[in-house]
Amino acid sequence: MSQSKELLQVSVRRGTEDESGLSTYEVPQQESQTILDVVTWIQRHREPSLSYRFACRVGMCGSCAMMVNGEPRWTCRTHVQKVLRDGRLRIEPLRNLPVIRDLVCDMTEFFDKWTRAKGVFEPTETRDDEFAAIKPSDPKRMQANAAIECINCAVCYAACDTVNLNRAYLGPAALNRAWTLANDDRDGAYYDRLAAVSESDGCMNCHSHQSCMTYCPNELNPTASIAGLKRLASLAYLKGKL
Repeated sequence: MSQSKELLQVSVRRGTEDESGLSTYEVPQQESQTILDVVTWIQRHREPSLSYRFACRVGMCGSCAMMVNGEPRWTCRTHVQKVLRDGRLRIEPLRNLPVIRDLVCDMTEFFDKWTRAKGVFEPTETRDDEFAAIKPSDPKRMQANAAIECINCAVCYAACDTVNLNRAYLGPAALNRAWTLANDDRDGAYYDRLAAVSESDGCMNCHSHQSCMTYCPNELNPTASIAGLKRLASLAYLKGKL
């Protein structure tokens, strides 16, 4: 039997937050097949009501993130052959987020935590002022640049064991965003932001397991960003600013 006619045994989590279970489908295996290809085939040929998210299909938007055999991944960039286990796949919604239906999560709490971490740029000048000139070689700018490519896919949030144990924890993405702003000389909320991220459910809760770094599709290191926030918050406390 040729590879294109072999069948994958694919278990997909169906249902809502309150009532869900695994449904298993046989899916034809194809060359260079991605997990998103598999989910799309099931929706088109077996389960028209299957709910899931995707947009760009080329690894740019992050909206297709799901749990694949227990690990958070962008399904459009995950090839079946790299994650297949004994001819089987298990596809589930992202961990640590409420499930709306099937593979679709409610992202509200994820983005609410960005707000709690003061992840919004607070300008110190207006459009009438001179453009701020910051050298790319500036050490703080380099720190910020190393962490700015986050696209809010929530893979790190799903990978985080601290979030799993404490759902109030701000999470890697929100804290990573706060770190970039803490290194932006143009921003005017430095101490307010440090106060926000060092509260009881903030950066000090990170156990540095580095799951966020391990699974980040953009190869960012939120663990390092959080460690940086810990240092800045500690210094601010010693100076009496917090």
